[in-house]
Amino acid sequence: MFQATRRRLALWYTTVTAVLLLLFATGFYVYVRNTLVERVDDTLNHVVEIIGRSLVIEAVPQDNPLAPRQYQVNLEASFRDNADTVEDDHIDLEWFSPTGDLLWSTFASQPQIPVHLNPQGETVHLSDDQVLRQVTQRIERGRQVLGYLRVSHPWFEVTKPTRRLIVDLSLGTSLMVGGVAAIGWLLSGLAIAPVRDSYQRLKQFTADASHELRNPIAVIQTNVQAALTDPDPEWQQQQLQVVERLTRRLGRLVDDLLFLARQDSSLVTLRQDPIQLGELLTEVLEEQHSMADEKAIALHLTQTKSQPSPASRCLRGDRDQLSRLFTNLVSNSIRYTPNGGQVQVILEGRSRHGLPGLEIIVQDTGIGIPPDALPHLFDRFYRVDPARTHSSDGDRPQSAGSGLGLAIAQVIVENHHGTITIDSSPPQGTRVTVFLPQGERSEDVPT
Repeated sequence: MFQATRRRLALWYTTVTAVLLLLFATGFYVYVRNTLVERVDDTLNHVVEIIGRSLVIEAVPQDNPLAPRQYQVNLEASFRDNADTVEDDHIDLEWFSPTGDLLWSTFASQPQIPVHLNPQGETVHLSDDQVLRQVTQRIERGRQVLGYLRVSHPWFEVTKPTRRLIVDLSLGTSLMVGGVAAIGWLLSGLAIAPVRDSYQRLKQFTADASHELRNPIAVIQTNVQAALTDPDPEWQQQQLQVVERLTRRLGRLVDDLLFLARQDSSLVTLRQDPIQLGELLTEVLEEQHSMADEKAIALHLTQTKSQPSPASRCLRGDRDQLSRLFTNLVSNSIRYTPNGGQVQVILEGRSRHGLPGLEIIVQDTGIGIPPDALPHLFDRFYRVDPARTHSSDGDRPQSAGSGLGLAIAQVIVENHHGTITIDSSPPQGTRVTVFLPQGERSEDVPT
């Protein structure tokens, strides 16, 4: 599909460029040809003007002195010197009487072309090999027509450079079209690469989401069918409890998918609320204490002494998103920490690249993460080896997440222009470090 689209894009690039080049070449050819024709016509008209001024005009002897004076052109005296000059310029002259009879010519082989007035110039085809450009003007003295002067120039002075121009333009256009085709193929590949990557991510996302939704739905359907076929109220109660847990899981999954979809489409505007980060972390740990107590995990918050004022631990951001961020991180640490372990949250002030901010570290003594899995932790629906969903001391398996928690955490951190990194050393534990810049001085934030 993408290769066909790439071919179509490259074909469109090449076709549009070829049409533009063809129009340019045609226009350039017409301009050059018309310029050459105008130069030839100007030369012919200039010759006519010079010859007209150099004609030797004599009065015709007449018997009646009262009759109007008549004039004639002395052909021998008029064209004796001009013949050599025009021959050097490949120009031929013809002189016709007022009645159209040829009286003098420089042609070696006289073309049989009837004379007619044409001061603007015309192209005359004598044969396939002989084409002339001619200008014919009437020569007058007073009201008397002395004759017609026709000046001819061989057309090869125009056809020779224009034919060469056609060859050059054709070769140049072909090379340009070929180059554009290659560049178009390259550019179409670059243009379609993000689309292909987005499509692959969407395809993978759809497949993973379908898998995550299919399993709980199948289990819900099985439990409902079992509850409907068994009349025992106690058994039905157990099945309904399983269905209730699965629906909660589906609800969380749908919420996660909706959150990511809204973030990807930029439909959600980030709020800028004043937040006391120490208080927010305290609330998150209070919410997670029951989960930690079930596994006898020590869960506590440490705030460094480098920040004496509570106001210095404030920032502006979206409280709901930050609460969700640290809830995901702390719950992950608890889930993958064995019974009797420890999860510590550290809040301290940091400055990175001259920008003041707050650094939050979530450190656990859990089973750790394999090094080959670290680069993929923030991929959506990515989960490490399923063995991580079991505690190390062999007690009951922990419920596996959907693989969206860290992806959501990364989105939230990026929304707040921060950074998140994960370091792990199996089986010693995992360390998650979040840096959030402080957009305003905390003295402006109420405590």
